[in-house]
Amino acid sequence: MENGDKIEIEVAYARPDVQTILPVKIDRHMTIEEAIRHSGILEEFPEIDLATNKVGVFGKLAKLSATLQPGDRIEIYRVLIADPKDVRRQRAADGKKMKKGGGALDDGVE
Repeated sequence: MENGDKIEIEVAYARPDVQTILPVKIDRHMTIEEAIRHSGILEEFPEIDLATNKVGVFGKLAKLSATLQPGDRIEIYRVLIADPKDVRRQRAADGKKMKKGGGALDDGVE
């Protein structure tokens, strides 16, 4: 996986309609932000704003200034449209029930 001062990582981003994981070879000492910019994903998904979108490595939040290890996967998280707690409260206030696993309304059909 390693080649001198280069390492291989992945940059991942997902929308409801498409998921992308880009394999990228970077300089060993690049930061997360530098690796994201180097990957070209910002051109592919112009809605990504590194000042707004949170990032992580394998599901754990990370700072843009953090460095990477060989094989790391940077994940760029979308901004939540609605607070999940507020959505649940609203559904409860409307008298709607959610099935186990979330998402679907309980309409009595099995």
